[in-house]
Amino acid sequence: MEYTIQELSRLSGVTTRALRWYDKIGLLKPSGRTEGGYRRYGPAEVDRLQDILYYRALGVELAQVKEILDDPSFDRLAILRGHLSALEGERERIQKLIDSVTETIRTQERNEIMSDEKKFEAFKRQLVEETERLYGAESREKYGGAEVDASNARIMGAALEQFQEYERLGQEILDKLSAAVAAGADPAGSAGQEAADLHRRWLTIMGDKYDARRHREIAELYVQDERFTAYYDRERPGCARFLRDAVAHWVK
Repeated sequence: MEYTIQELSRLSGVTTRALRWYDKIGLLKPSGRTEGGYRRYGPAEVDRLQDILYYRALGVELAQVKEILDDPSFDRLAILRGHLSALEGERERIQKLIDSVTETIRTQERNEIMSDEKKFEAFKRQLVEETERLYGAESREKYGGAEVDASNARIMGAALEQFQEYERLGQEILDKLSAAVAAGADPAGSAGQEAADLHRRWLTIMGDKYDARRHREIAELYVQDERFTAYYDRERPGCARFLRDAVAHWVK
């Protein structure tokens, strides 16, 4: 079955303006045009638009979506299974937050006192599960399942003050890196030393034993693995590399 741009817009919920933009940037080209010059979209284009919307729902930028879909090795079934896994993980994460909010409301309604540890349990679990989803396989292969499980247990068992400090330090590192890169600072200078020291404290705040070699390996991953790079560079490009270089210089 074929659709006009207006029909595809009604079917998908994507505006005709967006569909025209997708055509302009080569993300979704129509299969052809009518005698009057109007765009026509066939089954392949419908499937591609569905794929685009899946990626957009997961926060992937349009340029990256195009690169993925245009890759000759693109396996739609495998990608769909990956989407399903990610969405199921997101559903579980949201359900845990819903449960936490529900329990908080019930506690308030009954004038009961919820422990501070209980208040933050859902957020700690979310941190562990998100880290496991993104980096669990690599971490277990590199460091062993027992060590990763022990690290996750330390996070879940962390006191409220530890967890709050972990979150605060993580944000402070991002802020310091952004300021250093913006100022053109040298990783071998004082700004680099401060970033490397903050990062060391962040790595060990949950009770993990400090290992200088592992510290350097982790910092190197921030440049080698695009997921880490995207995290550190989300406000200002160059932050991941600055941290890697700072750790390489200051951690001996």
